[in-house]
Amino acid sequence: MADTPIIDRLALIGIGLIGSSIARAAKANGLAGHIAISSRTAATLARAEELGLGDSYHEDAGEAVKDADLVIVSVPVGASGAVAAAIGPHLKPGAIVSDAGSVKTSVVRQMAPELPDGVHFIPAHPVAGTEYSGPDAGFADLFENRWCILTPLPGTEAQAIERLSAFWRGCGADIEIMSAEHHDLVLAVTSHIPHLIAYNIVGTADDLEAVTETEVMKFSAGGFRDFTRIAASDPTMWRDVFLHNKEAVLEVLGRFTEDLFALQRSIRWGEGDELFELFSRTRSIRRGIIEAGQETEAPDFGRPHGKSDGDPAE
Repeated sequence: MADTPIIDRLALIGIGLIGSSIARAAKANGLAGHIAISSRTAATLARAEELGLGDSYHEDAGEAVKDADLVIVSVPVGASGAVAAAIGPHLKPGAIVSDAGSVKTSVVRQMAPELPDGVHFIPAHPVAGTEYSGPDAGFADLFENRWCILTPLPGTEAQAIERLSAFWRGCGADIEIMSAEHHDLVLAVTSHIPHLIAYNIVGTADDLEAVTETEVMKFSAGGFRDFTRIAASDPTMWRDVFLHNKEAVLEVLGRFTEDLFALQRSIRWGEGDELFELFSRTRSIRRGIIEAGQETEAPDFGRPHGKSDGDPAE
C-alpha cells in the first residue's frame, strides 16, 4: 500500500468490470484520496454505492470529474467521444484524462477534440479482463502481472506519463508504451481476431443442424469450451471493438484467411510434413507466453474458470 496517495481525487466514468476493478485496486493499495464514480445507469451506480466502491457517486459525469487529478473512462469505445464532450468543460487544468478501451486510434480520434487545452490526455489499455461484466464482476488483483499499454500523443509531458504509469504500477500492472496505431495492430492479432474466431465457431456450432445443442454441451472438449468462455464476453463492448478497429482487424483477418486456405490445402492433399511443421512452430508461442508469466503450465481439463483465470475478455 502506498504511504501517501498517488492521486488526490480519482474519477471513474463507467463502473463495469474494469472500472470496478480499478476502484477496488485503488482502495486496496491506497492509491487515491477520494474516488468519485459515475455511471449513466442509475441501477449500476446504486449497486456501486452498495458495494462501497467509491467515496462519492454521480449520475452526472461532469460533476464527477470536478477537481479530479485523474479521470479514467471505462465505457464501450463507441461512447468515448460522447463522454469526453460531457466531461471536457468540467476538467481542471493539469488533470490527466485516460481510458481503458482495447482500441486506441479511434478513442484518440473521438476524445482528443473534445478535451480542453491544459489537460493531459493519455489513452491506456489495461490488458486484463474476464467474460463477466458489471460492478460485481471486478476484483482488486485483476491487473496483477498484466500489461497496461499507454499510447500518449506526441508532446505529452513526461511527468504526466510517469504519474499515470505509477498509478497503474500501484494496481499491479506492468507498463508498455507504444503508438495508438501499433497498439491496434498488436491487439488485432492477440485479442480481437481470436475473439472473432471464438464468436464465429460457437455460432457455427449453434447453426449446425447435424449436431444437437445437447451434444455440443455434453461433449465440449477443452478447445471448444474455452471458445465459449471467450464468446460469452460483453457483446456491446466487442461490437464496438470491431467497428472501431476495423482497419487493423481486416488487415489481420485477410492474412489469417490466406493461412487458413493454405491449411485447408494441406489437409486436403495429405501434406503431413507441412501440418507437423506448423503445429511444432506454434508450440513455441505457447511456451513463450508461459515464460512471460502470462499463463501457467498447469492442465485445466474440466477446471471451472473463475474470475482470476486469465484474459478472455481482452
